[in-house]
This record gives sequence, C-alpha cells and structure tokens, in this order.
Amino acid sequence: MVSRETVGPEMLGAASAANLRPQSDRLRPGGGPAKRKPARVIAMANQKGGVGKTTTTINLGAALAEAGERVLLIDMDPQGSLGVGLGIEPHAREATIYNLLMQDGTGLDDTIVETGTEGLHLLPANIDLAAAELLLVQEVAREQALERVVDRLRYRYDHILIDCPPSLGLLTINGLTAADGVIVPLECEYFALRGMSLLMQTLERVRDRLNPDLQLEGIIATMFDPRTLHTREVLERVRDAFGDVVFTTTINKTIRFAEAPVAGESILSYAGRSRGATAYRELAQEVLQREPSS
Repeated sequence: MVSRETVGPEMLGAASAANLRPQSDRLRPGGGPAKRKPARVIAMANQKGGVGKTTTTINLGAALAEAGERVLLIDMDPQGSLGVGLGIEPHAREATIYNLLMQDGTGLDDTIVETGTEGLHLLPANIDLAAAELLLVQEVAREQALERVVDRLRYRYDHILIDCPPSLGLLTINGLTAADGVIVPLECEYFALRGMSLLMQTLERVRDRLNPDLQLEGIIATMFDPRTLHTREVLERVRDAFGDVVFTTTINKTIRFAEAPVAGESILSYAGRSRGATAYRELAQEVLQREPSS
C-alpha cells in the first residue's frame, strides 16, 4: 500500500507560479514588432531516469505538429536520445545545441534539423554537451545560456519542448530557466513518487532565483499499467496531492514505445492507430487547452 503521507498537497504550492511572462510588449530579436503569441516553451523534467521524458518529448511534439502547430524539440541530454528516437544520428553532426550554448559562431539554421514529421524540427545534442556543463560553470549568467538561444527562436515556432537530462544539474537548470512551464513525466511507482519532493524544491529555487514566472504545466503519468494495484494507488496519491495539475490522459505501457525509436519514428507515424498514439494526441489537446489565451 502507498501511504497518503508519501506526497502531500504542500508540494504543489512550491512549484506553481501565479503569473505568465508578459508577452505582448516583447520585441522580436533585432528590433521588429512583436508577435501576439510567441512560442510556449515547455521543459520536460524529472531527475529520475527512465520515466519517459524523451518518449513524451518526441510524441507530444509529433502530436502538436499533427494538430497544425510548428514545434521545435531541444535536446539537453548529452546522450542524444531525442535525435536517435527520430532517426537522426546526433553523434555524426558537427553542429548541435552545444555550439549554440557556447556561442562559437554557429548559426541557428546550421543546427536545426528537419524531422520526418512535417512541422517538427530538432536541435540535437551529442556527447559534446557534457563538456558544456563543465565549461559553462566559468561563464557569467551560466544559467541563462539556453534562454539566450530560445529567445532567438520564440517567434519561429508555436511550441518549443526541452528534453532535460535525468539530473538536477546545470543543463536541467538551463532548461527550467528558459521555460514558461514544466511538464513532469512520472512513472507510477513508489520510488519515482518519493523523488517528486526533490524536484518540487528545485522548481521553487529556480522560481525564486532565476525564473519567477515558471509554471508547473502538469504531471503526466507514464508507463501506466492499470492492471496493477500499486500503479493505480500511486496515481491516486498523485491526484490527491496535485489535483487538476495531473493530466487526465495517462500513457499506458505498450511495446510500441520500444519499437518506434528503433524505426526512428514517433509512435504517431509508426503506429498511428495504437493506444499509445491516441494517448499522445489526447495529451496534446490537454496541453493546448491549458495554455493561456494571450
């Protein structure tokens, strides 16, 4: 049994923000007039590995693109799994997010990669990004390195999704600093649930010191197995603690999620009629419905 004391409602207040960034008065980089609605930037974050961050980033991005949105995926994990999952070999690429973070003169258009899904683009990462985490420590405003890149891209896209690494180090802090909101993929098992407290504390610190308008966009239950009592209990406790912040959609376990990256495709293109594809389409609609109207 999962105790109700495992996770409490007080966690929610630490990570939810009251205000959105003022967008209507912003100017395009370069001085032109601002668009009415720049991209919504969402970080996928959880310090625990293997909870479905990359899978959710790929498939939510593909579902948003399928709905007509222009979407950019940013890989902040040196493993480069985001590119691999989309059939792109990041370790063979000379220009990656590393070059943009280090401001070595590489242009955005040299770095952004078109994927096999219309409207879905990628800023890939590879093992070079591990060096960036060490080098950025010596830089001024090191936590804002990704934000400077994102600010150059807000007016090209409707959504920018950032796949953060499975840690709470400098790369993840960069992702949270650049984001408007955070989606937390949460595996419905006890140890993943216990780690939520640490993540909520990190979100609070980022709001206090770096990004006061950071929102907790939502929590998505991943790898959900409705047949097991433990999984159902964990989801119940999360909903007790976080209420409507938890997405109605759940991402159930299916072998299709293991097969799709091997094919280098999202589950929407690999198995478009599967339950997994349907779930991510439903999640995309929930994300769109939760977004501010202005």
